[in-house]
Amino acid sequence: MGATPEESAVQDKKATPAAKPAQRVIKKYPNRRLYDTDTSTYITLTEVKQLVMANETIVVRDAKTGEDLTRSILLQIILEEEAGGAPMFTEAVLANIIRFYGHAMQGFMGAYLEKNVQMFTDIQSKLAEQSQGLTPEMWTQFMNLQSPMVQGMMGNYVEQSKNMFTQMQEQMQKQTEQMLGAFGLKR
Repeated sequence: MGATPEESAVQDKKATPAAKPAQRVIKKYPNRRLYDTDTSTYITLTEVKQLVMANETIVVRDAKTGEDLTRSILLQIILEEEAGGAPMFTEAVLANIIRFYGHAMQGFMGAYLEKNVQMFTDIQSKLAEQSQGLTPEMWTQFMNLQSPMVQGMMGNYVEQSKNMFTQMQEQMQKQTEQMLGAFGLKR
């Protein structure tokens, strides 16, 4: 006799160990406490930061509504970091970022920043991979030998960044021309 679908599902669960979820789910409760469903414990914002630093993919959900609060929590971590010891962004950079909200180029600026941060992270990862297990003396030699490679990676980064900036300028030009054309004005 064949098993019912429910019995098969129970047998399948027993037969295969539970696969780790692609995302680590953190629930946020109304009392502002964060609950890690992976470890079944309450965690702090500092511990969420540590998960991010360990390259864990997390999602923060409102425990009651299920609403995705991940961006809000990540921004809160950034705010705490910026308010602490050595901020990454100057007031001028923060003001310029704010100015892009609602601007026609908001979406492009977000993509530009994201791609540049990703390129920088990739460069950092490659250097870290190549420098594992080195003593301080070996590190000095490594850096002396890597200078052309680092210059090449930075050159690629600068070239890609320049290309993205050029695209942004072209997009702004097109939008300006479209706006002027809508008002019957030509350049």
